[in-house]
Amino acid sequence: MWEDSRQSWQCTGAGFRMEEACSVTKVSDQEESLLALGVTRVVLDSRYRFRLKNYRALQAMVFAIEEINANPNILPNITIGFQIYDSCRIMQRSLEGTLWILAGQNESVPNFCCREKLQLMGIIGDAGSSGSIVMARVLGLYRLPQISYVSSSPILSDRNQFPSFFRTIPSDTFQSQGLAEILLHFGWTWVGLLAEDNDYGQLGATLLKKELEKVGACIAFSENIILSRADRNALHIIQVLQSSTANVIVVFCSDAGVSPLMEEMSKYKVTRKVLIASEGWSISTTLSIERFSNILTGTIGFATRSEEIPGFIEHLNRVHPSRYAPDIFAQKLWEEAFGCLWMDQKQVMNAWDNGSKVCTGKENLELLLSGYNDETNFRGPYNVYIAVYANAWALHSLISRIVSFLNGSQEDFLDLKPWQVPVSVCSKSCMPGFRKAAKEGEPVCCFLCFSCPPGEISNQTGSTECFKCPWDQWPNARQDECILKTIEFLSYDEPLGTCLTAICIFSSLIPLGILHLFVLYRNTPIVKANNRSLSYLLLLSLSLCFLSSLAFIGYPTAEKCLLRQAAFGIIFALCVSCILSKTIMVVIAFKVTKPNSDLKRWVGPKLSYLVICVCTLIQVLLCLSWLILSPPFSENNIHILPGKIIIECNEGSQIAFWCMLGYLGLLATNSFIVAFLARKLPDSFNEAKFITFSMLAFLSVWLSFIPAYLSTKGKYMVAMEIFAILSSSSALVSCIFIPKCYIILWRPHMNTKEYLMGKTTGHIKKDM
Repeated sequence: MWEDSRQSWQCTGAGFRMEEACSVTKVSDQEESLLALGVTRVVLDSRYRFRLKNYRALQAMVFAIEEINANPNILPNITIGFQIYDSCRIMQRSLEGTLWILAGQNESVPNFCCREKLQLMGIIGDAGSSGSIVMARVLGLYRLPQISYVSSSPILSDRNQFPSFFRTIPSDTFQSQGLAEILLHFGWTWVGLLAEDNDYGQLGATLLKKELEKVGACIAFSENIILSRADRNALHIIQVLQSSTANVIVVFCSDAGVSPLMEEMSKYKVTRKVLIASEGWSISTTLSIERFSNILTGTIGFATRSEEIPGFIEHLNRVHPSRYAPDIFAQKLWEEAFGCLWMDQKQVMNAWDNGSKVCTGKENLELLLSGYNDETNFRGPYNVYIAVYANAWALHSLISRIVSFLNGSQEDFLDLKPWQVPVSVCSKSCMPGFRKAAKEGEPVCCFLCFSCPPGEISNQTGSTECFKCPWDQWPNARQDECILKTIEFLSYDEPLGTCLTAICIFSSLIPLGILHLFVLYRNTPIVKANNRSLSYLLLLSLSLCFLSSLAFIGYPTAEKCLLRQAAFGIIFALCVSCILSKTIMVVIAFKVTKPNSDLKRWVGPKLSYLVICVCTLIQVLLCLSWLILSPPFSENNIHILPGKIIIECNEGSQIAFWCMLGYLGLLATNSFIVAFLARKLPDSFNEAKFITFSMLAFLSVWLSFIPAYLSTKGKYMVAMEIFAILSSSSALVSCIFIPKCYIILWRPHMNTKEYLMGKTTGHIKKDM
């Protein structure tokens, strides 16, 4: 029979289907129950015995749902369905069942609902306060209504912690006041206190102590009934009772916790003690056990209200395994109520041999003398009954308002949220991302909604103010959440950085290739002309110019920021100084050929190196002063581009930066002027023409760079400077050295002393 114990029990109808998970089958002393409007499974272990009282509560829910579905005045054209989950008074199972209900399947999938065409509108349960607290913390996140029919813990009244929890039983706050008044009425001011070690017992005992202090009563002793122990710590409690002079004992406990205590009190004949019972065990069947009569005589207790449920007794008596086929509890009810067993034909033959009674299905529940159909005690079933009706009437009221008050259609209930009742406001609440602003001359309930200013957010509905995000965050598109700003710098990994890196490395190889060519042809006239050593130095410096661009790519570390502009300025100063020296030497070489020239003593490499050293040294001193007095540094710039953190190098002193560039411009301008004046020298010294073009291109690039550099921001500003470095370096290589390489490789007849001295024929000159 138990192989198929994991089944679902549900009721469906046309137009709407809502499933209700509930378990009111208290199948062992350690079990409690859970009712829920939702989807889950019924789980019942064979090691637990069946309890008739809790099955009545389950049937109260079934009876209430059948009444509601048959009543045309409540939820017309809508059928309520249900499913059952047994929490077994174990908090882990209460939480597991809650997650199953929310997920819509027998696996817990947080934040996902796998239910199809079913609208979950509420949960009924758990019975015990501890289980209800665990459930309410989860269900409160979803604002899903939860109604308990037994949980009386006062902590559940806290709307901040449990915003969607309700119950059909008073809080223990009122019970504690009532117990204190009873003690005061009889003049009992010296009392003992026993409480089970869970939320129900401990919180109830705490409230009772406060109430007793108010009326002047004293606590003789306070002991815990330990539920995790099989004997409930009964022997220790008996010793305390025997040694105490207090004759009145308040027992804040459930019936499952009090039975072992009664056994020990009976065994050790602890009598002449008046027991005050909380509602958890005041109507327990333990009170009717004859051997406890001498202990429990005179016991006073509280009980929840009991009301008649018309037609419920008839409903209980109609229960039959054949009528409720999906109900796995019906056969167990039969076995418990009539002391028989359901068996197949083979098992029946064996049962006759061992004297077992076989269930026939013809037994009559109306003739059953037990608590199952006792119409004088409907306390538990009544609380379940009104809990189901409370949920149904709330849903009915909500749907009615949608249809009539809000001009909606009945199908709109499929989009209902369990926490919704109708809206009546002057102005709709401002959504996150907006702020409220009062309307002039209007009540405070009437207002306007304005979007938050750029850079600010509001993350709550109805915010009156917007606030700025932290420095490293930025509002999202809806301005209702701060998100991390994008970090930006010219990285090697991005396409722009990768492309520029490849160009820098490739370009740096071109001057080295030309240098190699010049070394191979070092004895030819075109290489020897105008100081070949100077040409070698210029080619090396041009290769370094290309490579200096790499210092501007990648994460701007402090070391990189400190050195990159200085390295760029010094290398370019060396390069332009070489060109200036070349230009000066061209002019001097021409002037020396004239008779009586005073420049003969300057002819030679010493003048070239002196010009280079002096011009470069000035740039070195300028850069050293910059690095010492106001050095560049790495910084996170959050002001340039909204929503981005630009990691960049702050140049420290802008004056020093522009002085460094200005000095390069001064060197280039001098080279251009000298080369321009020497452009009409004889053909043997026509290098001045190429220097003129190279300096013209160099100055054009850097003059164009200034406005472009000032107008760009972030990584594109760095890319602009790299582009200027590459362009100006390429102009120098192209204008000065490419024509010479062309003659060396493809016009060797022009690479002669006669040609350079202008002694060749006319048609050869035309080839030039």
